Amino acid sequence: MADRVTVIGWDGSPLTAAARSALGAATLVAGAAHHLALKEVPPAAERIRLGSVELAARRIAQHRGTAVVLADGDPGFFGVVRTLRAPEHGLEVEVVPAVSSVAAAFARAGMPWDDAQIVVAHSRDLRRAVNVCRAHTKVAVLTSPGAGPAELALLLRGVHRTFVICEALGTTQEQVTVLTSDKAADHVWRDPNVVIVVGGPAGSAATQGTGWLAGREVGYPSGPRGWGLSDSAYGGGLTEGESGQLRTAQLARLGPAVGDLVWDIGAGSGAAAVEAARFGAAVIAVDADEDACARTTAVSRRYGVQLQVVHGRAPQVLEDLPEPDVVRIGGGGTAVVTACAARRPERIVTHASTRDEAEALGRALADGGYEVECALLQSVELDTSVWVERERAVVFLVCGYRVHHP
Repeated sequence: MADRVTVIGWDGSPLTAAARSALGAATLVAGAAHHLALKEVPPAAERIRLGSVELAARRIAQHRGTAVVLADGDPGFFGVVRTLRAPEHGLEVEVVPAVSSVAAAFARAGMPWDDAQIVVAHSRDLRRAVNVCRAHTKVAVLTSPGAGPAELALLLRGVHRTFVICEALGTTQEQVTVLTSDKAADHVWRDPNVVIVVGGPAGSAATQGTGWLAGREVGYPSGPRGWGLSDSAYGGGLTEGESGQLRTAQLARLGPAVGDLVWDIGAGSGAAAVEAARFGAAVIAVDADEDACARTTAVSRRYGVQLQVVHGRAPQVLEDLPEPDVVRIGGGGTAVVTACAARRPERIVTHASTRDEAEALGRALADGGYEVECALLQSVELDTSVWVERERAVVFLVCGYRVHHP
């Protein structure tokens, strides 16, 4: 095992005395090509070009001597330190940090970033990073080849955002470009880069006051505490399919989270869509009624959450939407359930007023490859001034869970 492993962050500025001392004593140096070209790297040291950090860690673990790993930015922030410290390598490391590329990007933009979401984008799971950009007003994206500004912009189609693209930070080729997301796909961008994605309604919670928790937008989740809120929280007039009790059960089954995309089909007054968004998920709310779309937009602004509202009739309108993780169906029958099942989300929830309708929906889910759960929910609202029944509701909750084949 290496006698000593020092990880040095580099942000383009001159190396600190501690970094120069560690590098001068190194018998093995690992880093990218531009790191290995630094004049401080000892000529006699073994050099490892960093491709796979995992492979480099194995080689360092076998080395007898003093090793140094050079990395861009702060190596402890989405960097090499996590891999090097993995138990299987048995390495104890010292870290000489530098300014992270995210901190540098926000500094170049002249923006605070304690309220920003920070995500790493890889081509294999780029859609999750995109979903965070859909749901939040300020996101820093650490990109990678094949998952850069152009790819982000293409997947954000239909959602307006401003991109601050910071290329080659800390080098002589550094460049900062500000443009709208619909223009980003028209350019070729230099790696490595960081993209700050900004956008949202004017006056949203993220633009007001001072926060207390890093990574959270100010006042998020906004609105009253809890979920499955009463009709009055949404201005009244909710349909049977939007009742607080049913909505609570549906959200519990869906489990919307940061990085997810939720389809809310037949959004109605927008209550379920808004509550899913308050969990941090991206939401596309679909309704064939223009007035319903307007109500959904209004209530999303009231609670300061990001929604994409699509006016159109399902299942036809669903064809051009990005792939969902979970789906709530407020109406549309078996045709909509079948169309949603064909897109293979993790979970689908819907409801029925009669047992025959519940059976039909359940069969459509089962035929689509889903395990089906159905429960009869009954709720009774009481007038607590006289403790008598005010309203009774009975509905079938139908849930589909995607079957994972080994």
